[in-house]
This record gives sequence, C-alpha cells and structure tokens, in this order.
Amino acid sequence: MSKPAAIHPDSTAPERQANDWAIATLLTIAAVAALLLLFYQTTLSTVAIWNRSETFAHGFLIFPISAFLIWGRRKEIALLAPQPDLRGLPVLLLFGFGWLLAYLARVLVVQQYALVAMIPVLVWIILGLRVTRALTFPLGFLFFAVPMGEFLIPYMMDFTADFTVAALQLTGIPVYREGTFFTIPSGQWSVVEGCSGLRYLIASLTLGCLYAYLTYRSTRRRIIFTILSVIVPVIANGLRAYMIVMIAHLSDMKLALGVDHYIYGWVFFGLVMLLLFWIGAFWREDLQQTKDSESAATPTNLAPLPLRRIALTTLAAVSIAAMWPGYAAYLKNHVPPPVPIKLEVPAANGWLADPLPLSDWQPNYSGSDASVMQTYRKGSKVVSLYIGYYLHQHEGAQLVTSTNVIVRQKHPVWSNVGETSRVVTIDSQLLPIVQTKLRSATRRLLVWNWNRIGDIPTVNAHFAKLLEAKARLLGQRDDAAAIILSAPYDGDIESAAVVMQEFIGDMLPTIETSLKQAAGGP
Repeated sequence: MSKPAAIHPDSTAPERQANDWAIATLLTIAAVAALLLLFYQTTLSTVAIWNRSETFAHGFLIFPISAFLIWGRRKEIALLAPQPDLRGLPVLLLFGFGWLLAYLARVLVVQQYALVAMIPVLVWIILGLRVTRALTFPLGFLFFAVPMGEFLIPYMMDFTADFTVAALQLTGIPVYREGTFFTIPSGQWSVVEGCSGLRYLIASLTLGCLYAYLTYRSTRRRIIFTILSVIVPVIANGLRAYMIVMIAHLSDMKLALGVDHYIYGWVFFGLVMLLLFWIGAFWREDLQQTKDSESAATPTNLAPLPLRRIALTTLAAVSIAAMWPGYAAYLKNHVPPPVPIKLEVPAANGWLADPLPLSDWQPNYSGSDASVMQTYRKGSKVVSLYIGYYLHQHEGAQLVTSTNVIVRQKHPVWSNVGETSRVVTIDSQLLPIVQTKLRSATRRLLVWNWNRIGDIPTVNAHFAKLLEAKARLLGQRDDAAAIILSAPYDGDIESAAVVMQEFIGDMLPTIETSLKQAAGGP
C-alpha cells in the first residue's frame, strides 16, 4: 500500500486574506463616501462652518486623525475576520429617520450628528461588530467633527461673569454688576460671546480625549483625564478673564484692551494645557506593551473572507441610507409657493395705535414673510408690539434660529442685562414667556416674548422644532410667529410687567385673529 500524500499548509492564505481585507476596506470606504455624497447638503454645511468659524476650524483635522488612528490599529484588525451584521440595519434606519426629523425641523446640528452616527453603523453592518468594537475610539472621534456647543455660550458667559466678579470682590475691588455687564472704579466691562471660553473648552476636550486615548490603557485613567480636560478650561477661562481685568485696572486701562487682550488669553490657555498634559504624563501607559500585541503576527483565521456577502450588504446599507435624502427632496418639491401676506393688528379694548415709536429698539429677527411693529397707548400706559410671521419656513427664513435674538451682541446702543423665564396668567390660562431687561444710555425697556407654532404658544426652542417637524412630516401647516412686547421701566420692573399683562389680556384675541387671517384661515 502506498503512503497517503502529505498535507502542506497553503502558503498563499495570508496573502489571499490580505487581498480580501483590502477589498473589504475599499467597499467600506466607498460606502462612507457614498453616504457623505447622499447627504451632501449636511456635509457641505459642516465644512462651511469649519471654514468660517475659528471655534470649529479643528473639524478639518478630525477625519484625517481618525484615519491615522485606524491605520495604527491595522495589524490588530487584520487578525479579525469581518462578518457582515444585518442587525445594524434597523439602527441605520433609526439614525436616518432622526436625520429626516432634524431636516424637517431645520436643526442643522442634529442633522450633522445623525450623519456622523451613520458612519460607525455602516462599519458595523459591513465589517461586523468585532471590527467596530476594535475601532470604537477612532470612529467615535469623528463626532468631534460636528460643530456643536454654541448652546453653552449663555451659561458659560454667566459663569465667567460670576467667577470674575467674585474674584474682583475677593481682591477688594468694588463691583457693580448687571447681567454680564459690570463696572469697577477704573472702567466698564462686559462678558461677550468671545469671552465665554467655548473655544477653550472645545479645543481642550478634543485634545484631551485624543491624549487620553494615546497615553493611557486604563479606562479609568482615560475617563479622569477627559473630565479634567472639561473642568480645567472652564476654570482657566474664569482666571483669564479676571487677569485681563486686573491687568487693565492696574495699568490704568492701558493694557489688555486691544489685540493683547486675545494674546494674553491664548498664551495663558496654552500654558494651562501644557501644564495639564505634563501632569497627565506622570501616569502614562503608552510605553507599556501588552502581551496580545506582541503575540500573533499572522491572522488566526485564514479562511477566505465573504466578499460577495460584504458587497451585497454594502449595497443594501447604502440603499437604505439613500431613502431619507430622497424623501426629503420629495417633501421639498411640494412646498407651496410664496404668496403675499397682509398682517395687521387693529387696536381693541381701549388701546389706541400711536404713530410714534416707543424707542429706536427693534428685535433682531429676519426672514419673516410679514412683520409689524406698532406702539399702543391706553391712558398713561404704553406698550410696543412686534410680530414676525413665517408662513412657510425654509432655510434662511425660519423663526427658531440662533440669529433671531432680542438684541444682538455688541449692539451700539442697546444691551441685554438680564433674561429669565416667567409664566403669566391670561384668562385662567398659563402663558410661558421670556423676560428680558434692556438698557441704553438714556432708558430701559422690559421685553416679553414667546413663539406661536401653529396655534400652540411656547418658549421652548426644542419643543418648537418638534412641532415644526411633526407638521411638515404629516403635511400640515407649519406657520409660526414671534410675539414680542416691550414697555419702559425705571427702577420697578413689576410696574411695566403689570401694564404688559393687561395688554396681553386685552389684545391677545385680536393678535390671534390677525395671525389666523394671515395664515389664510377664517
């Protein structure tokens, strides 16, 4: 009997698997590229913000850094066999629907987050959960590409003002504060958007997360350093603001007022970050080699990759993602054409229209289909009414947006010196409003405002956006209006509040009738 033939290992298996991995990688890259092209409006809007805003200019670096981190783990990933996972398809559908709702509500940041969230899901669907888990941080790092954080500006401005005023008082310098404006014996100061510290916070958090990932292996150490990268810049910004005020105060208002104001701030922030990274380096773990990374030099599974299945899964995932921008385009093509709108609010219940304006202040609202600003008098009582009406909202002409404000930052005449929420009772019904105090060199105004989405009054921007998205999704009317009242006051704001509450009680039915007529209703 002859001996059986010897079985020799396939020496071409590693090379074959490397080629298969290259094809799977190209399919994944093609799917991500197709995703960004399908949602090109969201992609371009993100790049446009990177280009025009210094706060978010780091976004240009996020995708290259993520690609570099993935490349650094290529040997570890090569040990895994990709297995397409259809369980990710419902998640892709969910994020796509979230993008559609954000598109209908005109919430750009949510559209951008939904788009970025679809990228890790694509990787999960095409290459499998094990590969996605191995790339958790590089894929998660992509979320720093989304220009998000402007909603924190008012809170950070208040904290910076609180910190600076408290530090000045501890130093023994008398301070008179009104909102984010404060006065010391040597001059007047205000905390504006550029002083909020948002740039410091975003830069610190982005660098801190990257540093923690590259420097530590322990999840606990990574979390602690990330938390510090959030806390430290907020405190540092308060110290920066205090130091700038003190430099100007001690130099008789000759230093820290011009370009050096920003130079001192960034130099101080750079030193703080260097100190944070230097301290963090004492517990570094990046030089430690794990046994797993030293062991296997060749893939443990040399079986051919399921390329046909990967290709079909890629096609299915991209097709599902394409549904949402396609449906958005369909809805966009069915928006009614603009029509002329007439908006008038006749006087009623003893209030008479006055041709003279109450003041030279006007709210900074734009894009409305119709607007009216009218002063009304009833005896010695005077109230100014502004209504901005939006019949069919679209990009550049929408009610709830960050550009529509009671008074813009650095207004040459008027300043916002305090803003709170308030609820007033009108005919046994509760009406939520936002109360704002304005001041100029010669007078003060108390301002009340709320929005009306369809027939529903609200001051909650998130709720307003949900109402708008619901109306557009169901094909209902999506008209909205800003209603803004103002009245003069001296020291007692409640006297002005009583006048405006009376005005609302007398004039609200007329206002609502005027808005229904503008919408084409009875």
